[in-house]
Amino acid sequence: MSDKIHWLDVEEIAELLLEAHPDRDPLTVRFTELRRMVEALPGFTADAAHPVNEKILETIQAMWYEEHTDAAGDEDDDD
Repeated sequence: MSDKIHWLDVEEIAELLLEAHPDRDPLTVRFTELRRMVEALPGFTADAAHPVNEKILETIQAMWYEEHTDAAGDEDDDD
């Protein structure tokens, strides 16, 4: 991962959100809260050329959910 991320780095953002909030169900997070959570991530810098919109937030949420589900599946495999 690079030191700086912006809104189009959706995969990196999803991974960082999972690390920062491992017990949070991504589907329960409203877009307003999700935006604040992303903006609070270390290394996040908004890029004026690519402002955030609902589609980007949906994509981040979906990828975060996928990461969350994969991580939960990995934990189940350890049992």
